[in-house]
Parts: sequence; structure tokens; C-alpha cells
Amino acid sequence: MNSSARAFWLRSPGHGELRDVTLTGPGEGEVLVRSLYSGVSRGTETLVFRGGVPESQHAVMRAPFQEGEFPGPVKYGYLNVGVVEDGPDALIGRTVFCLYPHQTRYVVPVNAVTVVPERVPPARAVLAGTVETAVNALWDAAPLVGDRIAVIGGGMVGCSVAALLARFPGVRLQLVDADPARAKTAEALGIGFAAPEDALGDCDLVVHASATEQGLTRALELLAPEGTVLELSWYGDRRIALPLGEAFHSRRLTVRSSQVGTVSPAARAGRSYADRLALALDLLADPAMDALITGESAFEELPEVLPKLASGEIPALCHRVRYGHIG
Repeated sequence: MNSSARAFWLRSPGHGELRDVTLTGPGEGEVLVRSLYSGVSRGTETLVFRGGVPESQHAVMRAPFQEGEFPGPVKYGYLNVGVVEDGPDALIGRTVFCLYPHQTRYVVPVNAVTVVPERVPPARAVLAGTVETAVNALWDAAPLVGDRIAVIGGGMVGCSVAALLARFPGVRLQLVDADPARAKTAEALGIGFAAPEDALGDCDLVVHASATEQGLTRALELLAPEGTVLELSWYGDRRIALPLGEAFHSRRLTVRSSQVGTVSPAARAGRSYADRLALALDLLADPAMDALITGESAFEELPEVLPKLASGEIPALCHRVRYGHIG
């Protein structure tokens, strides 16, 4: 059985378009999913849209169901929520999350979808991929009860990390960002906010997600002796400088990377990618997470919307894409 769909493609850096797709199947062990929502992760996806993925990272940066190659043409994305229209009886009609690009319908293996819990609205479930990144980051960071923590960078990843850290008992937590508008997001998440120059120091842990040289430098300044910066930013093809002289060695500071492509070795033995994603979806039962979705547009508008997201004309954490009965 063949059916039609439409997909968003980056034709070349800065230029997107909608393309017609012919779907075959599903076959044995596959499902046909009709998209309800997808999400634009403003940091990574707009970097891809601008053509900023270094050639050395083309293989590492591939999305699970990416088609084409960087810098383009490429079909890229990884935050999709839809309804199973065909496949195993147990899944038909179920709402699922999949690491799939922006497309009206798609066919994937059964093990590529995760059922969204009934208590999690589909419109919020588009955050699952980013909350999964936050879960992995906190497995890497291993914060303790009572820690003094700052999260620098109030973007989608930083706010997701802060939202989870807010559930740790006894922590002193601040979201730090140069944009005062992020104070409203922090308030919705129930955490404190500070401009970089006003942030509290003597931190045991600083999670850095601003993707700026200034932010990473400030992260080091805020640490207590023997403190750790967990670096979540993706800089693409940009080089940055760090003050690793001064008191970096005498205060025995640590800068450590974290990346969602591998399940943190600090996680309990046996934790899989599927376990991590299921946990992320379960955490999205909290209505406060709606604060991370700051805009919405129709799928048909993506060729006009993504340039505005990339330029900052549309400010956003997660920008949600809604699908009608199309394709």
C-alpha cells in the first residue's frame, strides 16, 4: 500500500522547502504514524539551518531518520509526536513519540516509537527529546541534595535541565541568562533567575548551555573550589577561548562535556536509550513544562518560520509545529 506525505527539507543553508513523499508499507514490524506535532529545537536545528555543522561532525550530528547530507539538501529533525494509523493492533490509535523530522506521515520500525503516557498531552510530548538530553546531563553531573547550582543559558536545553534540578531537595538553584525575558520562564518553572553579573557564586555545579564564550567563562567564575562545569553547548564550527590560567588550576576546577548520543555511564547499570526516553516522557506529566514551548505555527509555514527562528526574529525555546489533516 502506498500513501502520500509531505516533508520539510533544508534545500541549502538558509533555504527550506516542502517536498512530496510517497510512503510504502508499513511492513512486518513497522508502523505508519500520522504527525500531530513536531518541535524545532532552536539551538541545534537553527545551526543546521544556517549550515553551521562542521564537516568533521557530519557523521556525529546525523539525526536517527535524517535523509540527505549536511549542509544540504537534508531532512533534519528529531521531535515528533503522532498517532499510529497502521501496524500492530496494540499500537493502532496510540499516541507515540519518535525521533523523526518534520513530516506529515512516516513509516518507521516499531522499536523507534515510544508510547506517550496518557497523562502527558501530545502537544507537550514534543519536548521529550530535549528532556531526554537533560536527564542524561543530570546522570553525568550527579548533583547532590543541598548543592549550589547555576544553569547558564535559558534556552530549551538549559531550561529543561533547570526544570529537573528544581525537583532536587535543598538545592540553591538559579537560571542565569543575559535576556531578562527568561525571568518569566524561570518563574513559571519555580526557580530563581539572575543576570550573569548578578549570579550567585561558590557553586558546586554549573551547567552551561548558552553556547557562548562569555557564558562558559562566567561558568568558571561562579564555581567553588573543586567545582564542575558541565558543558552542554554545541558550538558547531565556532572556536572559543577560555581563561584556563588565572585560578583554574589552583582551585582545581573541572570542565566536563555531556552529550545525549551516548547513555551516561553514570546511569544505573543496564539503562538503555529506551529507558531514558520513557523516563523523559514520564517527567513531562508536570504542567510546568509547558513554559518551554514558546511559539507555534502550522507545518505549511515552516519554510517561512525557520529563517525567522534562525535569525532570532522569532524568539523561542521550543517552537511547536502543528499538523492538520494533510498529506
